[in-house]
Amino acid sequence: MKARSSLTTRSDPRGGRDPHAPPGAPTGTWIDLGLWAPPGAPLRPVRAWLPAKKLPNHADRPALVLLDGQNVFGDHGSFAGGWRADEAVAGMGTRRFRPPLILAVANGGAHRHIELGKDLPQFLIALAHELLPRLRARLSLPVQVTLGGSSLGGLAALVGVRRHPEVFGAALAMSPSLWFAHRTLLHELEREGLPARVRVYLDAGRRERGRMFTDAEHLARVLQEQGLGKSRLLWRPDSRGAHHERHWRRRLPRALRFLFPA
Repeated sequence: MKARSSLTTRSDPRGGRDPHAPPGAPTGTWIDLGLWAPPGAPLRPVRAWLPAKKLPNHADRPALVLLDGQNVFGDHGSFAGGWRADEAVAGMGTRRFRPPLILAVANGGAHRHIELGKDLPQFLIALAHELLPRLRARLSLPVQVTLGGSSLGGLAALVGVRRHPEVFGAALAMSPSLWFAHRTLLHELEREGLPARVRVYLDAGRRERGRMFTDAEHLARVLQEQGLGKSRLLWRPDSRGAHHERHWRRRLPRALRFLFPA
């Protein structure tokens, strides 16, 4: 099953600056990768940001694929404020940290709850085996990338590392919607765990509604009991966290530091 796609790389004509970036925003190379759509879903923009800072000793550049790409960078076009991931990466330097390339894949708008819900298996296949291979040479992507998101995007990140560990070597899962489909993923992980060497950043806020926090806390305990030590799992309970972009933005730097150590 093929994904419809139209991918045309275009460097920003103003020297790699985001056209919506405020004064003082971090420098780097912005790459417009055109439009892409997984099977049966709407077209959406895909773009990348390459940090200006070079890695020491010619180290390979890691890559972070973030879902709900409208919310990844600045506030313009975001649902409720951007994560400012470029600012987070640029502000961390290179001491004990490898700044990743960030690939932002926007969601399908009103179709989001379908593509990240019941159609998630097909979405991840298209992402892992159609979109990323087409971009790998163009962006010098490593064989394994980190997949990240929040809410349904956080759930998708966990499903990604479970089902496609050859492509997604780590998950950044903020406030994952583990309740989806009667907690199917949670039950699968209780029975079978995660593939070897996969790494996970997991968080949730105590002010989130329903079982968001307790489910995430339970998953963290399950993974710890299955042998994921501190080098493979960071569970971050947030006592003041709610289900909102500003809280995910606040927690992002620590997630990056854990997932991309030098």
